[in-house]
Amino acid sequence: MGSAARFNPGSDGTTAVGVVYSPAAQAQGPVNNMSNPVPQDLLTLRDRIDQLDRRFVELLAERNDLVGQVADVKRQSGFPIRDPEREGSMLADRRMLGSADGIRPEVVESLFRVILWASRDRQASLRAAVPVKVEPRTIAIVGGLGGMGTCLGRMFDEQGHEVLVSDRETTLRPKEAAARADVTVISVDIRATREVIELVGPSCRENSLLCDVTSIKDDPVKAMVDASHCTVIGTHPLFGPAINSLQGQRVVVTPGRILDDRWTSWLESSLRAGGLEVIETTPDRHDRIMSVVQVLTHYSTEVIGRTMQNLGVSIEESLQFTSPIYHMELLMAARHFAQSPDLYSAIEMTNPNAETVTTAFTEAAEELRRLILDGDQEGFRRAFGEVSEFFGDFSKTALVESSYLIDRLVERT
Repeated sequence: MGSAARFNPGSDGTTAVGVVYSPAAQAQGPVNNMSNPVPQDLLTLRDRIDQLDRRFVELLAERNDLVGQVADVKRQSGFPIRDPEREGSMLADRRMLGSADGIRPEVVESLFRVILWASRDRQASLRAAVPVKVEPRTIAIVGGLGGMGTCLGRMFDEQGHEVLVSDRETTLRPKEAAARADVTVISVDIRATREVIELVGPSCRENSLLCDVTSIKDDPVKAMVDASHCTVIGTHPLFGPAINSLQGQRVVVTPGRILDDRWTSWLESSLRAGGLEVIETTPDRHDRIMSVVQVLTHYSTEVIGRTMQNLGVSIEESLQFTSPIYHMELLMAARHFAQSPDLYSAIEMTNPNAETVTTAFTEAAEELRRLILDGDQEGFRRAFGEVSEFFGDFSKTALVESSYLIDRLVERT
């Protein structure tokens, strides 16, 4: 590491010519002082805007009250929280209204997408997706004091179930909790998952359900099948416990052994009642896909972070010259390294397809490195075109959705 070149953009003290995208500078806003007082006409207009904003918030509060009534109707009728057809027609209508009044339709759509998200979140908090008559279950969460264990425990508790928490600091031990439970959820570190499964599996009643929440599925599901005599369903929440809402988040379920079909429907309905989207697949297919979704993305982020550190990049200086894309990628990299190294090492090191993916990454990086250093414009164009063809129509979708993200990021800075 010590022999790496030092790379300090802007280290000569020069500044960029033209507009500088600086989140820190933009956050300060305009400076008003005695030499440049705010015009009275502007103050008058701002006061009128403030009054309109207060009316707008009052209308949102009125809408929120109606959403509460909607939640009650949906719970009584069993109608799902999310209605994609209704949302689609509503957004199209609001876009037309905006256009008719001279407001950019994409601005109106962005606003109402946030309102719709808040509406779904409120409906979920009012248990709109929880059946009126819920048969209370006893659910043991081994590792229930951890982030994901706490998140799932809260969800099951809100649905009216009894939640037993077993963890290192609790007097309730894992085997005792499993013996008392209708459903046992293993929510521990990936490296400890098999050991804990082998400990509690024999205590699970034959008519009960045993689940795990790890980011790999093949080995844990096999371990649960071998260690128990009950129904086994692996799960993988595709989100972290620090999220603001479960609404719209996804969870993968991978059945291992189904002795009672009622457990399958119970688990999926419970997850959906929490606002989650359920995806069912096999453990092997899950692990192959996650080697790209997790291992490849985490590995590439770590390589970028390590490279920046080895180059001695000044984060502060680079932000003075940042484009929105670089800012977004830097945020994701810094977010990654603000979390637990043990979590990411476990995800990447335990996936059975890690070697295949990391080797392919290294080979692709070397191929592009040679094209760039050799100045091979034709080869670069050919490789670029091949990848573009691989992404196909998704590229068009990506342009639209990434533009939306960039706009929101620029707004915040």
